Amino acid sequence: MSIRFDKLGVVIAAIAAYAAFLAPFATLRANRIVPGQARSILEALPATAGALLLAIVVVAALIALFRTPLGLRLAAGVVALAALALLVGVAGTFLTPAGNTFARVSPASGFWILIFAFTLLLADVLTRLNLSPSARVGVLAAAAVAVGLLLVSGAWNDLSILKEYANRADSFWAEGSKHVTLALGSLAAAVIVGLPLGILCHRVEKLRAGVLNVLNIIQTIPSIALFGLLIAPLGWVAAHVPGAAALGIRGIGTAPAFVALFLYSLLPVVANTVVGLAGVPRAANDAARGMGMTDRQRLFGVEFPLAFPVILTGIRIVLVQNIGLATIAALIGGGGFGVFVFQGVGQTAMDLVLLGAVPTVALAFAAAIILDAVIEMTATRRRVETA
Repeated sequence: MSIRFDKLGVVIAAIAAYAAFLAPFATLRANRIVPGQARSILEALPATAGALLLAIVVVAALIALFRTPLGLRLAAGVVALAALALLVGVAGTFLTPAGNTFARVSPASGFWILIFAFTLLLADVLTRLNLSPSARVGVLAAAAVAVGLLLVSGAWNDLSILKEYANRADSFWAEGSKHVTLALGSLAAAVIVGLPLGILCHRVEKLRAGVLNVLNIIQTIPSIALFGLLIAPLGWVAAHVPGAAALGIRGIGTAPAFVALFLYSLLPVVANTVVGLAGVPRAANDAARGMGMTDRQRLFGVEFPLAFPVILTGIRIVLVQNIGLATIAALIGGGGFGVFVFQGVGQTAMDLVLLGAVPTVALAFAAAIILDAVIEMTATRRRVETA
């Protein structure tokens, strides 16, 4: 019987082997800003725990390497990720000298590469299983609960990123609230403006090219440049328009960040609205006309429902984009998780950078999965209704 290798599994096994045996698993620093000392898995963990983790990684990598049953590959990915998540906390406790409040232990490149390798394995398995939208959301919820339990249990408290959080817990949640408000608020404004504009562009062909070209030009402006360009006009508005300053409009802060994110959001919403409405089957419109429906009734009763999955795809693009771009708002005083990112860069404190970057990535990832599931459920329902 010939041995069959899985093509993606070969890549995963190679990555895991490098991360486990050649790359450092954790970094120990005397304080939060000095260079650290790299530690391998066997150096960063107690002897038994280190050997156990290496055994789990090797077995999981071998399961990924060969064409094994999907259930076994799923179990290997879950066990490997769970072991990494639990034992990186053990490494923090093991490496931190007793009574030392200045030492910092951080996951090193090997840990992150292993997380990537086995997340890739898990994603491949879930894709092959072709899970329903609700099941994918369930997997996301289970992962969120598992991470939440680890945080509540205190298993990660000796890691540097959690020490950074402990020193900034109040500001973390305040900046997180600003980040979400910026991302969702600009999205809501773009939907309110972009949907009618998209409908108008669909109905008036002469208007379509001009509007989409202008929005395309805005999209090509770098985010930092656009934030900077808005400082002067919004500062003028705050100084010369009565009541504008009281509403929070000024040259720096939340206002220019909100306006910039709103402008970036318009193109996906408008373009997807145009594409979605253009893709409505002509037969559906003809049938609606034959039933005596007015233009307004056809728009809201036939065209918009059929175009909604495509429109929702544009909204998904905007939300994920805005969650990432809101990080840049900290450069002009807009707040958000970018505050920690840029503070960390300025202080060469990488764990402070991670304190801002990790929740941003997690929010974007969760938003993408949830909206993908909603889009698929909506598209399926529309197909059933029109069948």
